[in-house]
Amino acid sequence: MNKDDLVVAVANDSGLTKSDATRVVDSLFDAITASLRRNDDVRITGFGTFAVANRAARDGRNPRTGEKIRIPASRQAKFKAGKALKETLN
Repeated sequence: MNKDDLVVAVANDSGLTKSDATRVVDSLFDAITASLRRNDDVRITGFGTFAVANRAARDGRNPRTGEKIRIPASRQAKFKAGKALKETLN
């Protein structure tokens, strides 16, 4: 499922127009992104938790040349599935 498929599913389930559903989905993504940018977790009960993980700088290798390179520290979004989602999938 991609974003367009998600918009169509939201529109069909909620009775909203496709343009209104697009605004809802975009607003949801923007709210999650803004919260993660502030280093706040986003907990959606029954679904899961979005959080930010800090990755330390490390050494790596260029796969093409084998040259040693330094990979800088970064922040990465993580998702942990909630209990209800896990139970639904298993």
